[in-house]
Amino acid sequence: MFNRDYHENPFIVIWEVTRACQLKCLHCRAEAQDKPDPRQLDHEEGKRLIDQIREMGNPLLVFTGGDPLMREDLFDLAEYAVGKGLHISMTPSATPLVTKEAIRRAKEVGLSRWAFSIDGPDARIHDRFRGTSGSFDLTMRAIAYLQELDIPLQINTTVSRYNKDHLDEMARMMEELGVVLWSVFFLVPTGRGKQDDMLSPVEHEKTLQWLYEQSKLVSFDIKTTAAQHYRRVVIQNRMRERMDRGSDGDTAIRYEDVLVEGGTGRIDGLGRAPKGVNDGNGFVFISHTGDVYPSGFLPIRCGNVRNTPLAEIYRDHEVFRNLRNPDLYKGKCGVCEFRHVCGGSRSRAYALTGDYLASEPCCVYIPEAYRKRVGSTDK
Repeated sequence: MFNRDYHENPFIVIWEVTRACQLKCLHCRAEAQDKPDPRQLDHEEGKRLIDQIREMGNPLLVFTGGDPLMREDLFDLAEYAVGKGLHISMTPSATPLVTKEAIRRAKEVGLSRWAFSIDGPDARIHDRFRGTSGSFDLTMRAIAYLQELDIPLQINTTVSRYNKDHLDEMARMMEELGVVLWSVFFLVPTGRGKQDDMLSPVEHEKTLQWLYEQSKLVSFDIKTTAAQHYRRVVIQNRMRERMDRGSDGDTAIRYEDVLVEGGTGRIDGLGRAPKGVNDGNGFVFISHTGDVYPSGFLPIRCGNVRNTPLAEIYRDHEVFRNLRNPDLYKGKCGVCEFRHVCGGSRSRAYALTGDYLASEPCCVYIPEAYRKRVGSTDK
């Protein structure tokens, strides 16, 4: 599953099984609604989609929404997918629908992991972000159920101006909760997410450096979403540490090799991508109505699974093909020495410039090619 060519098959597939959700999150990509959309893929269409996903090298499959638990046939679809050999994760909303019985049912059908969102160390911060009073307490109750039933826990946190000063508290909280993975998402202004809610480029860099230092101290794995330049931060730090240890600093070493060094090794059976994924490059998103996008945060519709096979869209659509060619990137990203392992957030580039091939707007790094150009001009 893990030694794959991203030009052929994705590492991870996100299926928005419904748009329905009881929460009103400030950053909601989907702008979720109270009731299911009657146009959403029905049960048989869902099973056909699962068949197509299985045929694409058996990638990881994540049920998302809206709130997946607002889909009545969710567990039947999950059981079908597990029966096909797929590894399934789910990102439900913390609502009264998350009962111990629902979690036990999920375990019975074979869901590999649950992921809940926590966006603040206390109810005041979290509930404001989630737009619903009581969300924090419901999340804590649901996590207690998971712990009781011995189901691996992933926590997703969206970093924004609302919680950037509370990340130390959040890291301690992750330890106390015993998570296997902390997925730290950096806001992309789409859906309800606003540009004013984002961190500045300098704040992005400081937070990524902080995450790297945390990764050496904590008992859980850390990954970022929509912050591909974290890979560049990891590489720079590990190369620097090699030099400090008296390494010969072999410049011929591949950046990919540096990236896979270290890690806690404590991730559960879902594993981690052997190389970084990006929008349309190892990653694909299917909406509730079957529309296919490079990611949920890059709203360029590339087809629909009701009339075109998922594999055909992923492999052959021009947008997907362009996204898998870092040499097409523009500006700094196009000449950056890290472009093949980083590439910047294509979603954020599109959200802020209208061009999915433009430079990552929240990266402060100046590529060597730019520095050499300035140096030659000075001479």
